[in-house]
Amino acid sequence: MIIDLTGKTALVTGSTQGIGLAIAQGLAGSGARVVVNGRNVERVDAAVAELRSAGGDVIGIATDVTTEEGVEHLLRELPAVDILVNNLGIFESVSAREITDAQWRTYFDVNVLSAVRLIRTFLPGMIDQGWGRAIQIASDSAVVTPVEMIHYGVSKTALLAVTRGFAKDAAGTGVTVNSVIAGPTHTAGVEEFVYELVDKSLPWDQAQREFMREHRPQSLIQRMIEPSEIANMVVYLSSTQASATTGGALRVDGGYIDAILP
Repeated sequence: MIIDLTGKTALVTGSTQGIGLAIAQGLAGSGARVVVNGRNVERVDAAVAELRSAGGDVIGIATDVTTEEGVEHLLRELPAVDILVNNLGIFESVSAREITDAQWRTYFDVNVLSAVRLIRTFLPGMIDQGWGRAIQIASDSAVVTPVEMIHYGVSKTALLAVTRGFAKDAAGTGVTVNSVIAGPTHTAGVEEFVYELVDKSLPWDQAQREFMREHRPQSLIQRMIEPSEIANMVVYLSSTQASATTGGALRVDGGYIDAILP
């Protein structure tokens, strides 16, 4: 299968590192013009430089898309996109009964409302041109709620519903709206999270195995997923080849979710 995204502009939120950076790299490698986004100018510039060094057509926009003002700034520089990837998200380990109202609100604002706002902003233009892709990066936690961070899990469950609802809104227009359910993935942030739950003195390979054995034993690949493996699914969903896939929650979870369907 040859995927060619030449002529398409793709915005990837939270794309200065980890899964977002891998997605930006994958889309650029398939010919898309990619917009890297993050709040920190230096980190955005560094990610753009890295992707350009590999030959990508990449620009950066540093703005906080979790706020209305940040999205207004984004729109002044980027009035339309063909592919929107809502990757931005936060997570942390907090005991269920200790999660405050403020933390619940923050997780909704960052993990859910930011995606809603951007879909609402860019979907009309996609519909007008008769083609577009809106992709949300969800998590296995949307289906298997983790007791150590239920606020995160609930926010990702909501993101699946947001995706399904907007897919219905875009029915028959040539625009597809999907979620990718990412399983336990190896990123710098996840390394920090793993060491919150296992012995900090363990080397990474051993710490990873212990984490998967004790906290994610359902994984069928019995290892963490690499960001590029998530990116592969996003690149496919961004393509013309995925034109009949919409309203879906597609799993790249290493078989972690123990169900036939999400």
